[in-house]
Amino acid sequence: MDRYFDAFLYLANWGTRELMLRFPLGVLDLATAKRYCHGESASGRAKGDHVILELRSEDEGGEWVDDDNGQLSSLISLRADVAGGDLRALYLAWLLSAQAGELDVADEEPPCPPGLGKLSAPLEAFIDFLRIDRDLIAAAAAGSPDAASVTKAEIEDWVTELPESERTRLLVRLMDGTGAHLRVELLRRFRDSRGVASRASADRARTAGDLLKAAEQWAEERRRQEVAQAERECARKEREAAAARNRHLDSLAKREAQAWEELHALVATKQPTKYDEAVQLLRDLRDLSLRTGRADEIAARVRRLCVDHARKPSFIERLRKAGLAAEAHP
Repeated sequence: MDRYFDAFLYLANWGTRELMLRFPLGVLDLATAKRYCHGESASGRAKGDHVILELRSEDEGGEWVDDDNGQLSSLISLRADVAGGDLRALYLAWLLSAQAGELDVADEEPPCPPGLGKLSAPLEAFIDFLRIDRDLIAAAAAGSPDAASVTKAEIEDWVTELPESERTRLLVRLMDGTGAHLRVELLRRFRDSRGVASRASADRARTAGDLLKAAEQWAEERRRQEVAQAERECARKEREAAAARNRHLDSLAKREAQAWEELHALVATKQPTKYDEAVQLLRDLRDLSLRTGRADEIAARVRRLCVDHARKPSFIERLRKAGLAAEAHP
């Protein structure tokens, strides 16, 4: 990393995950890097004319890893995003340090960048790779303004407003090979001019302790909502099941006499699988009779079945297990 590479990813089966990104000093200065990354889980250092971010997540539980599944390719675009002035990855790295207990609870958060409430796919992959607590992110996002959209017309207006000498200088840099990082430099300048760089998240800067406490409250509320949602879903399924059951019994009512004939035919086969079908059909006929207030009638029919087929213990046992044989004994 110090001499040759711009990105490095490491996975270990004992739970260690590491990501390193290298930036030219012209697109990310060390002061900005250290403002967000100054713990063991997230740190920044200078080497020559580059700044290197080192990010680390530990989980003693670990997991077996056969390969990296292309994880670096899903993360590498974050390097260009940070270079272009999108500091959300750096802020998330600061949250990682807070989550790991490496910060004092009184430490103030660095400027909270806009757009934490709507994360890109690379940022989502970044969060998953480093196992950053999503409740902590949600708590932090409450102080993050929405990211302003950028139109081509706004970019054209900004370029037009640049002094002619500045535009000439930029074009020369582009053509003579000294503007290797010109695009990200211009993006950063454009962001700064529109006030979309990192900004304070509240009138009073939040602390690491504030955010960790808010994350606990957020997690509690999320769990409460999940329980409520699960209860609503369960009630919905019960209503749907009851409605489907009623429709089934309504259909059965139209052919009740035929259904009794089918039941007797199934029992007469002396086949275990047919017995199962017979028991299910009898259960339906029992429920239909109870729904129409004919409890005595169904009890009499079941008693008759038990008497007629007393020499079929397999069938009788199925009736008992289904709670139907009790109908034979008032």
